[in-house]
Amino acid sequence: MAWISNRHLAAVILGLVSAGAGAQPLFFDTNDTGPAPADVLAIRPWKTICLDPDYGGQWVVAADLDGDGQVDFVSCENHNVGDVHYTSTAVAHRLDGSVLWRWGDPDIGRKEWHHDVACQIHDWDGDGRPEVVLATKRAIVELDGRTGTEQRRIPIAEDATDCIVFADLAGRGRPTDVLVKDRYHDIYAYDRLGELLWQVRDPGDARTAHQPRPIDLDGDGTDEIAAGYAMLNADGSLRWRFRSAKVDENRGHLDCIRLFRRADRLQDVRLVLTLCGANGIAMIDGNGKVIWEQVGSHFESVDIGRVIAEHPGRQILVDIDHQPFGKAPLRLMDENGVLLGRINADYARHHHLLDWTGDGLDEIVNAQSGAVYNHAGRRIATLTAPKADKGERSMLVGDFTGDGVPDVALVTTDALYVFENQNGAKPAEHIGLGTEPNFTLY
Repeated sequence: MAWISNRHLAAVILGLVSAGAGAQPLFFDTNDTGPAPADVLAIRPWKTICLDPDYGGQWVVAADLDGDGQVDFVSCENHNVGDVHYTSTAVAHRLDGSVLWRWGDPDIGRKEWHHDVACQIHDWDGDGRPEVVLATKRAIVELDGRTGTEQRRIPIAEDATDCIVFADLAGRGRPTDVLVKDRYHDIYAYDRLGELLWQVRDPGDARTAHQPRPIDLDGDGTDEIAAGYAMLNADGSLRWRFRSAKVDENRGHLDCIRLFRRADRLQDVRLVLTLCGANGIAMIDGNGKVIWEQVGSHFESVDIGRVIAEHPGRQILVDIDHQPFGKAPLRLMDENGVLLGRINADYARHHHLLDWTGDGLDEIVNAQSGAVYNHAGRRIATLTAPKADKGERSMLVGDFTGDGVPDVALVTTDALYVFENQNGAKPAEHIGLGTEPNFTLY
């Protein structure tokens, strides 16, 4: 039987499982605003890369582009009018800061972002060398990762440039299909040759999410697509539609969805999702059935990991966005929605869980402050880097040093700061150099 603390049991009995304003955390409640405490370890960047002043922007993805065994960073600008945007530049930087190649028009874009930007790195053709794939006006563009040379263009709808996602819709064992979308209504799926496989508008009669999320729910070797509140089959047909019992989810759109647990039976699968506009978070099963919901706050991005060893099971970290500066909570919950810990920060929009100390547990990293928090919610280190001149400071997590351990990079519109994870353990599953092929802010 799993160990359950008396506090945990009492909280469940009393019904204190809400993550709302009145819930009291079981383990920690931390206020960490203002300057970093002087007695906390300050960690300086391992590498600092100044982004190209003409072609570089805050959207960054990473991989070994030229096969030299070191990570490279692709930085992008985007052109935006009325929340319709497309990628306008891309520049590849080596780890020493030198430029590998440049692409695009540096005169029309902006460096900051408020959304995903349609540029990813992926070995699309399976030859062992990654391509840089982006969506510019009316086209998916494939660039040679080593040289930035444009290899081909796939025509798409003019506004289907909100993001790029790779998926395995044909059961080939690797993601060879690509999804693009407009801001909140249409999703298009193309195969490797650029043939349109399907188009879905307002999936399940709801808006799309910011980024479609490929998830092989049933283990048949093909990806289902979390397209918002709708889960689509690999052929684009509707599998199920999430419906809230507490709020009108159509007041907004799905912000983030993450696989919490895989299982042989769909009713035992668990997914966590956040409801933008409707102000909620929910745990559902693999059939879309609601397990629990909490409402009343603008829950945004979700990380899954294990922070507190004394509490059973995996844990959920989520930020509460659209808050005044200085009143931005990070909330740690368990599988049942019980509030385990809370950290109030100046701004908490970008965060991550990773083992920074090598103790086998995850620490909480907040991009804006650079704070690293332990299992007790105490700041144990600060990743020191200048704040962004405009907007928030973003974060990448991936192997940037080549030792197989996830590192951290903080990004502004002008520079990228890489922090080596010197003590963290290697994940059970090998990770390659760089970020995942479907990197997202959500």
